[in-house]
Amino acid sequence: MNLSEMRVIVRRDLHDEDAENYRWSDDEIDRHIDHAVKDFSEAIPLEQKMTKATTSGSREIDISSITGRVMVQAVEYPVDRFPTVYQRFALWADTLTFLGTEVPDGSDAYIYYGKLHIMDTDGSTIPTQHEDLIAVGACGYAAVEWAVYAIDRVNVGGTETPDKLLEWGREKLRHFRKELRRLGRTNRVRVRSLYKSYYPAVSKTTDYGP
Repeated sequence: MNLSEMRVIVRRDLHDEDAENYRWSDDEIDRHIDHAVKDFSEAIPLEQKMTKATTSGSREIDISSITGRVMVQAVEYPVDRFPTVYQRFALWADTLTFLGTEVPDGSDAYIYYGKLHIMDTDGSTIPTQHEDLIAVGACGYAAVEWAVYAIDRVNVGGTETPDKLLEWGREKLRHFRKELRRLGRTNRVRVRSLYKSYYPAVSKTTDYGP
């Protein structure tokens, strides 16, 4: 589904299909769709893998070339071993630092990361089964934005119209965010089954003293 097709769905759900008298402009609808896509990306980022050369004798890798990055899930180094070797690492801004005993020798590392989804006129990276959820989020943002703007303004639908639209929009957003939390938890469980955690285990029983 592309942006134009999503815009049609959002307008249909908002009952805003009169092209001669749109309540929301195309730019406004697109902005709310983009907002929903970014929220979705935070919960279920687009999974990517990039090959990055290391620097011999340095534990640091510059990952500034990874644009739209939401998170870094794992770092494989050395690559193509069996079983796969994952490195513990720290991330500060665009610098990834190896924390283990392995010191890179200049060979490649694999960076597994999540990035922002896109939805534009050419298409979308949103999984088909979640396209309706994007529409729900976009409708919620659009309804709340319009209702807040309409408060204390003359409204042909009566004084209750903004309040009703505001509540409808908030209910849409509650559902949207609830689903994002559920999908986010499911995604974390799946990812953790694939990659060894790069954080050291914290003992719950050992007392190291003062």
